[in-house]
Amino acid sequence: MASTPTARLGGRCALVTGGASGFGAGIVRRFVAEGATVAIVDRDVTKAAALAQELGEPVVAIQCDVSSEKSVSRMSAMIFERFQRLDILVNNAGVGQKPTPLDEQDLGEFEELFAVNARSVFLTARAFVPTMKRTGGGAILNVASTGAVRPRPGLAWYNASKGWMIAATRSMAIELAPFRIRVNAINPVAGDTPLLATFMGRDTPEAREKMIASIPLGRLSRPDDMGAAAAYLCSDDASMVTGVALEVDGGRCI
Repeated sequence: MASTPTARLGGRCALVTGGASGFGAGIVRRFVAEGATVAIVDRDVTKAAALAQELGEPVVAIQCDVSSEKSVSRMSAMIFERFQRLDILVNNAGVGQKPTPLDEQDLGEFEELFAVNARSVFLTARAFVPTMKRTGGGAILNVASTGAVRPRPGLAWYNASKGWMIAATRSMAIELAPFRIRVNAINPVAGDTPLLATFMGRDTPEAREKMIASIPLGRLSRPDDMGAAAAYLCSDDASMVTGVALEVDGGRCI
């Protein structure tokens, strides 16, 4: 049974990219329960606005394509106009790939993988790290994947994009530590989210059973699993934790 939230993020302003659905929505919900004011940043502003309306006044919805420099710049200006600062940045937005032999991957799909899964982390860092430095610190969380640690065949370039994210997390952590900015990552295993069908190629009971069989704890991950891990890593409970890629995977990477 999940523990009762303890308002560990009270008084803090957080931003979650890709926050309208899936793991991102799980993180948004937990952050709100922990007392944070949250900006849901998503390409699908209709879904983002619906979640913001459901959760109430501490939440706002902002449309953004995190792979676009212009869009991220506009979004960051809106954040600072509304909140004047940012305490927590969660780089959750990501795209997957259908199982494909690595030498048959479409170039456009490859470029989208790295634009959304890697370039976006660079763009949000440029947008928000300077202010975090000036205001005395903060927490950055990057949502990577077990695919970076224990790759599945047919997902080579997705795995590589998430491996990049782990290397970026560790590099950011060591450089930003003097500014009291902690940078961590989580590695989710396959979850019951809109991306599941993409990774499996088809969403059937048989495909799910095969996926679940590879997870020692015997179930897919859930958005609330990621919310709990994110809340810990972005709170003062993890004040001595930086540069970590936490596997939230039911034992998949053992």
